[in-house]
Amino acid sequence: MTERFAGKVALVTGASGVVGRAAALAYAREGAAVLVAGRDAARLAEIVKLAESEGGRASAFTVDITRSAEVAAMVEAAVSRYGGLDVALNTAGIFGQMAPLADYDEDIWDDVLAVNLKGVFLSMKHEIAHMRAHGGGVIVNVSSNLGAHWRLAGASAYAASKAAVSHLTRTAARDHIADGVRINAISPGPVDSPMSTRPGETRADRDERMRTALPIGRVSTPEEIAAAALWLSSADSSFVVGADHVIDGGATA
Repeated sequence: MTERFAGKVALVTGASGVVGRAAALAYAREGAAVLVAGRDAARLAEIVKLAESEGGRASAFTVDITRSAEVAAMVEAAVSRYGGLDVALNTAGIFGQMAPLADYDEDIWDDVLAVNLKGVFLSMKHEIAHMRAHGGGVIVNVSSNLGAHWRLAGASAYAASKAAVSHLTRTAARDHIADGVRINAISPGPVDSPMSTRPGETRADRDERMRTALPIGRVSTPEEIAAAALWLSSADSSFVVGADHVIDGGATA
């Protein structure tokens, strides 16, 4: 275990997803006490068990990030269990459906915007409130290369929500850097997860498609995305403010 986050407290939302899981375990390996938050209690418990088996410190908190009171309780849980909050990685997100805009289901649209955009807003709102009152901190939001950087027909709600996250991140960064809160985003391309496979497509089919769909010829691993998030939330990136790092194997190069 390294000591890059020794003595730090990290909060990871959407920790039951592949990127959140990889990041939570990476923070724990590097010395942080980690609160893993999300909707799937069973998956969160597995992450805690694995982190502890590797000598790390972690605990779980079940939350719906579209509900302000629950998000506030999540931040308070990190503070009460570990004594503070130094780092927050907001990864929670859903894809929705693939459909032309005129045919897009309104309820699914509302769900995607609620989780992907309002959820990030509420997470930052409560994370920042604690951080600025206690000497500062670092926040990294997970956006996507779909949105501000690239378009995909049929993914209107997801792309709109993630474009908004990219711009919300920059605005929040300007709002709060004087408070000692440093905020950035990462925008991954396809990751080795169910979200990168099309309906009816196997993982092998997906990998074959990516050989020509992406300049690098493959999807990323969750650990590659987590590594970028950890760099942005460490002192190694101390002069980086309001950036949106695209990590997509050259898709938008």
